[in-house]
Amino acid sequence: MVSAFEWYGSLLLLTGVAGSVSQRTDPLVPPAPEYAHSIRLDGDIILGGLFPVHARGERGAPCGELKKEKGIHRLEAMLFAIDLINKDPDLLPNVTLGARILDTCSRDTYALEQSLTFVQALIERDSTDVRCTSGEQPIFAKPDKIIGVIGAAASSVSIMVANILRLFKIPQISYASTAPELSDNTRYDFFSRVVPPDSYQAQAMLDIVTAMGWNYVSTLASEGNYGESGVEAFVQISRESGGVCIAQSLKIPREPRLGEFDKIILRLLETPHARAIVMFANEDDIRRVLDAAKRNNQTGHFLWVGSDSWGSKISPVVQQESVAEGAITILPKRASIEAFDRYFKSRSLSNNRRNVWFAEFWEENFGCKLGMHGKRPGSPKKCTGLEKVGRDSTYEQEGKVQFVMDAVYAMAHALHRMHRDLCSGYPGLCPRMSNIDGKELLGYIRNVSFNGSAKTLVVFNENGDAPGRYDIYQYQITNGSAEYRIIGHWTDQLHLNMNAMQWASRDSSMPASVCSLPCQTGERKKVVKGVPCCWHCERCEGYHYQASEFTCQLCPYEQRPDQNRTSCQPIPIIKLEWHSPWAVVPVFIAILGILATTFVVVTFVRYNDTPIVRASGREMSYVLLTGIFLCYVTTFPMIAEPGVAVCSFRRIFLGLGMCFSYAALLTKTNRIHRIFEQGKQSVAAPRFISPASQLVITFSLISVQLMGVFVWFVADPPHTVVDYGEQRTQDPENARGVLKCDISDLSLICSLGYSILLMVTCTVYAIKTRGVPETFNEAKPIGFTMYTTCIIWLAFIPIFFGTAQSAERMYIQTTTLTVSLSLSASVSLGMLYMPKVYIIILHPEQNVPKRKRSFKAIVTAATMTNKLSQLASERPNGEVKTELCESVDNSTPSTKTTYVSYTNHAI
Repeated sequence: MVSAFEWYGSLLLLTGVAGSVSQRTDPLVPPAPEYAHSIRLDGDIILGGLFPVHARGERGAPCGELKKEKGIHRLEAMLFAIDLINKDPDLLPNVTLGARILDTCSRDTYALEQSLTFVQALIERDSTDVRCTSGEQPIFAKPDKIIGVIGAAASSVSIMVANILRLFKIPQISYASTAPELSDNTRYDFFSRVVPPDSYQAQAMLDIVTAMGWNYVSTLASEGNYGESGVEAFVQISRESGGVCIAQSLKIPREPRLGEFDKIILRLLETPHARAIVMFANEDDIRRVLDAAKRNNQTGHFLWVGSDSWGSKISPVVQQESVAEGAITILPKRASIEAFDRYFKSRSLSNNRRNVWFAEFWEENFGCKLGMHGKRPGSPKKCTGLEKVGRDSTYEQEGKVQFVMDAVYAMAHALHRMHRDLCSGYPGLCPRMSNIDGKELLGYIRNVSFNGSAKTLVVFNENGDAPGRYDIYQYQITNGSAEYRIIGHWTDQLHLNMNAMQWASRDSSMPASVCSLPCQTGERKKVVKGVPCCWHCERCEGYHYQASEFTCQLCPYEQRPDQNRTSCQPIPIIKLEWHSPWAVVPVFIAILGILATTFVVVTFVRYNDTPIVRASGREMSYVLLTGIFLCYVTTFPMIAEPGVAVCSFRRIFLGLGMCFSYAALLTKTNRIHRIFEQGKQSVAAPRFISPASQLVITFSLISVQLMGVFVWFVADPPHTVVDYGEQRTQDPENARGVLKCDISDLSLICSLGYSILLMVTCTVYAIKTRGVPETFNEAKPIGFTMYTTCIIWLAFIPIFFGTAQSAERMYIQTTTLTVSLSLSASVSLGMLYMPKVYIIILHPEQNVPKRKRSFKAIVTAATMTNKLSQLASERPNGEVKTELCESVDNSTPSTKTTYVSYTNHAI
């Protein structure tokens, strides 16, 4: 005997294959054949439904195995929502909703065939060629008019169905299709959805990748609208933002060959730095990708970022927990509907006759067999009918249940508002709603706004899209237990809890997925052509600083890069310090010279009336000593810190000391030359040889220098400058700005040029008077002084100008100039005055008056000396001396002794 329960279960299985059960029909009566593979509920208004009750079939079969969650849970959610609406006195009162639900078998072409059922009522049938065998007029069963469709799930199915529904102006609301392509309101104008499109999801996933600091990722998509559109949206948004680069973009074929997933893993490993893999793939492909990574020993290498097709599902990660650890997934914000849980757990074969696939679900869910027609022939146990969902089997509400109910309610709210506007106060359907216009209904759908089953607002934008609200999950393993944990959410912008994240390495640091490591401070990125996320780091060299991420710029001339080369800072300003070795030596020499000059001046003043002081020409000696003193003093303003006063003193004293010295010496040598040149022609003394005349000539020469300095002051007032080029070394760390007076090399040459001209002229006169006997004058000491001075200044010129490009230019040139001034002064002081001071101090017995000799006698003696020089080249030794003696004897009485008078004629 076969029990009634087993017979009923077999009947349900048979109707699931060959037909459907009408809610208003006795289950023992075979259903009409036109309702095969469908559920039909009577009502005043009929809604269509498309659900993936079965998977895609293999080997040409349209349908495969049953989908318990994605199929049955979602289908029952629609039935449950219709029940609630029909019981709600405030929503569509006196109007009953019915349904016509079809199985898409997860295949777009099959779903298109099935959806033709929804438009049958809108297609006029031509019965002219149809005749009954009895000759009577044929009677056609009137098909249900579908005013709106709930579904489908897969984007590829929704796209296919939307193309035909729009032709008949039937609005469609999807509960799971997220392809961005469906947002095109020009092609899919009758399509709406209660889930956000993948363009929002792609933006959320890009925000996650950016927050992680991953700028080099690969993408992996299942072939089809969902996967390809999702990846395309992600790539497009990442290209527009410019912060993330795509290393590889791979596609999983619809019908993958053996070893296809191993090839995909090997392809991903070709760019090992792109560890983050952004996946838009169905759960079957996700599972096989993880399995291939595990087989290739890549556990922990890849950083998975999964779309809502992964979400928080268990099936893709079963037995692959370790390789999936750390995966970040995204899922539209949802909530578990407790009322549906109570409803579904109460379903049984006896109270759920309307669901023609429920018996098949029963066998699959409890692992048992229903009668002889059961779909599990190999199952050892038979179903008792006393099994209970959630008690005798695992149960977890499928994630899209909430959205299925929201889609049904959105359609109901739109119909309710239409009924209120068109049938105000009319119970039930009024004549105006007997033939509902799809375009008019679409307008009501787009304007609905209500709190959905999870108490979240349900609205549509102008493209029929729902707002983007996502929860962010991470698959974590803690103490051997693996689970998805919420780590953040996305609503127009990302909110991520970094502290809640956990990685397979157990390292607190964030794993990297970058093509190139960040450049250090002071380095710019040199981007690899075509790959903006890959770059080489180049140090900003020299005086360049890092102006931006990609550029180095030259600092202003008076600045240099800071230590990090991220900005510029002022170049330190230096000056010649008193404690510097470059200053100590010239100052020491100058101090000794000043002391020596002061000693000579004091000695001369004290012994002012002695014969030696008087014979040396006191007035001119004091002028010459003043010049020597100024030469020594010039060292101090040359080393002192530059300022307006110091620069003024430098201009004044730079050439004045030399001008005093060489003007006095030039006047002396010129006087000697004129005296002896005049003596050759006449015994009369030349003009302007008196002390007063000598002073006038000397100060006239000095006034030229002073006049030039005055003009210099007027044309270019003294001021200080900072020379940044003098010590602008290759290494900016050693660069210095030199504080100096604004005296160029040309100005320096002009200032010293006049004094050097006097020095050269004086040297020429010293050469001309070299033949004068030393008994008569100081011509030879002056000559030696000038020769030595010329040597000093000839050495000064190459040293001064040869170091113009040296980093130590300021020190070398200042020291060279001051030492040259001091040495030239020391030569004059030592050769002209120290012998006199020596006699005055240590040999006063020689500082006595001598007999005077007339000017004529002096000139005669000088003339004889010249003749002696001339005859030396013409006569043998001895003859010259004899002639000279005879000449002297003839011109001078033998009884008189000749003395030179320093008072009147000596210089």
